[in-house]
Formats: sequence, C-alpha cells, structure tokens
Amino acid sequence: MSEYRYKMPDVGEGIVEAEIVEWHVKEGDTVTEDQHVLDVMTDKATVEIPCAVNGTVTKLVGEPGEIIAVGTEIMFIAVDGAVPAEDEAPAKEETKADEAAPAKEEPKPAASAKPAPVAAAPAVAARPAGERALASPAVRKRALEADIDLGTVPGTGPAGRITHQDMDDFIASGGRLSARAGGGSAVRAPRTGVTEEKIIGLRRRISENMSHAQRTIPDIAYVEEIDVTALEELRAHLNKSKRDDQAKLTFIPFLVMALAKALPETPQANAHFDGENMLLTKYDAVHCGVAAATPNGLMVPVIKHAESLDVFEIAGELKRLGSAAKDGKATKDELSGSTITITSLGAIGGLVTTPILNAPEVSIIGVNKMQTLPRYNADGQVVPRKVLNLSSCFDHRIVDGYDAAMLIQRVKGYLENPATLFM
Repeated sequence: MSEYRYKMPDVGEGIVEAEIVEWHVKEGDTVTEDQHVLDVMTDKATVEIPCAVNGTVTKLVGEPGEIIAVGTEIMFIAVDGAVPAEDEAPAKEETKADEAAPAKEEPKPAASAKPAPVAAAPAVAARPAGERALASPAVRKRALEADIDLGTVPGTGPAGRITHQDMDDFIASGGRLSARAGGGSAVRAPRTGVTEEKIIGLRRRISENMSHAQRTIPDIAYVEEIDVTALEELRAHLNKSKRDDQAKLTFIPFLVMALAKALPETPQANAHFDGENMLLTKYDAVHCGVAAATPNGLMVPVIKHAESLDVFEIAGELKRLGSAAKDGKATKDELSGSTITITSLGAIGGLVTTPILNAPEVSIIGVNKMQTLPRYNADGQVVPRKVLNLSSCFDHRIVDGYDAAMLIQRVKGYLENPATLFM
C-alpha cells in the first residue's frame, strides 16, 4: 500500500488558482480513475476534476469557498502497489456552466452531481428530529419557493443529501401537500427557521464584480419610453407565419437588431474600457450579452456577431443559449466576450430599472415591462398604445450624456418604425 498525493491540476488558459465549489467524495471513500471527485470554479465556468488513480481517499484538503493554487496537494489516496508518476496519471477536465442555482448565475453556487435515474427510490432512513437537512442552495431555494419543509424530504444523496430528484419524487408523491397539512392552524404557524449560507462560486463572483463596478465606475442613467405598438403587430404577424424550425420572436431580438444598427454611429458605446491603463477598445462586431436568470444565478450568454444575423437567427441563438445556461451546459466561450449587455425582467420588469454595468463593458440596456397606456396621437386624440421604458446605463468616463441619449433615440427610431430594421 502506498500514498498518492493528487495535486490541483492545471485547467488551462493561464489559470493559476481556482475556488473549491463542491467535493463529491469524502475521506474513506473508494475512488476510481476518471471518477468525478471535485468541482472548482475559474472565472465564470465550473471545472469538473476527475480522480487520477484507483484507491481509497485518506485526506481531503480545502473546503468549499477556499481558493487553491494550481499544484497544491488537495487529495491523498491510498493505492495498491507503487505510486504512479504524475505524467502517468493525467487529470482530465471538462468545463461547463455551474448547475444547481443560485444563477449562477444566487451566483453560480455549487453544482450538485445529478443522480442517475433509478427504477425505484431506495429506502431512506428517517432523519433524526432537529437534524438540519443537507441540500444545495438551489434545492433550498426551490423548497422555500414551494413552501416545503426540507426536514420532511428523504434524501438519497451522500450522507442523506437532498437532491433535485428527491424533491421531484417528494412532490410527485403528494408530500408537498402533506407537508402543509396537519391541522387548520398549521399553514399560519410562524416560521422560525434561519439558514446561513456561505457565498461561494458564481454568487461570490457576481458580488465582487458588482461591488467593483459600483465603486469604480461613474455611470450615467438614461430612461426613454418606446412606443412598440407597430412592433408588436409585426411580431405577432411574423410569429403566425414563421416556419416550425424557427424560434418564436420576443421583443429582445428586435432590440438586439436595433442596437446592431445604431451602435456604428456611437462606437464608443460598444467597447471595453481598461481604467488602469486608460485603454479603450472599440469593437465593430456586436457581441450582445443577454442577462438570464438561471437556477444557478444570473448568467450572461452572448449572441456573437449579432450584426450579421436576422431576427429569427437572433431569436434562435437566444433560445439555444438561454436553454444551455439554465441546464448548466453553457460553455465558457458562450458566457464571455460580450461588448454590450441587455438585461430584462420580462413581464415583471417594472417602470424603471437601474442596471449595473457589466465591466469592462461601458453600456447596458434594461428592458422594462410593456403596458397599454393612453397617449395622444398626431391629431390630438387619446388612443391606447403599447409602450415600455428602456433604462440604459453608460460609463460616463467614456460615453457622454449627449452620445448616450442619441444612441437610445436611434434605437427608439428603429423600434417605433420597425420596417427600418429590415432596410
């Protein structure tokens, strides 16, 4: 019997350290070569770390949330026979977007390994009274939204951990209702639970990035009302006549098209700014990030070269990238490289929002909810119109107020006269 000391592998792209998100093994577990044992986070992606040898785990180094340098010994494994040389036991990595929500993006909290489907749930011992249920932040959030007491949900994961499949099985069996039943006053009983949650992974990255942006960027906000009555008529017509293989059109693809047409006249708004080196990088290409709420937290999939796509192609990319982000399958390339960002809260978008810049970008456009409101027409008559507000924010070091206003006015012109989008 000998000891193999497994080091944090080099995950590429010049990464020198990574944050531990979640261990999938514990001391005493038997492991096999290529087994997924650890999730770590680099930038906006999670890297699955596989085991290098067959053996038994004798020691783990590092807790979730800790930053570990590449080359640090992180797992000690008892192996039969001689310890293999490091070049004989290479680590393989697979980059993926974090799973399990927070998004994230909560940030991109820890990703829980999905259990393999089974024919029937295994028997699970009852959890001792008062013992805190083990579950990821995503599962806890889901339970809170569904008004489910996690203490009543059997867990089939390691150490009784409650998985998403456990939640599905619990709800399907009627447990959701039984958890809330039990007497006429049970539903109105005061809630006394308190949950402490360590902020790690994507949520920590989001927190750090937003704090840095607010501290260091003097921004300017500009809000304008857009009359989208004609655009909505066109959108409805196109959706009725679209092919089956084309994605359904929402407002966002038209906004992306409008920005792609308007930005060449305000090139400094489609740029990255390095404040430390006083370097502005302006892009001809429009790589439009579209912020998306996912089970892992806020994530920003990127529609690359939006200026070269038609409205249905943009809608298709938006659907594909959004699904990948929500399923935790978006790649690092699909989540990076944006030159300008759109953020929308959909139907709950409110009247005005104050989006925070996605540094090093210098522009972000927020979409608020659409409403039918009375407005005066050219003849002075009050008529119902469909309107929404765009809440934009710009880095005032780079984009002057006049230029910010002119960009949004050009976008307004395209959206209020949608035929011009196709000219």
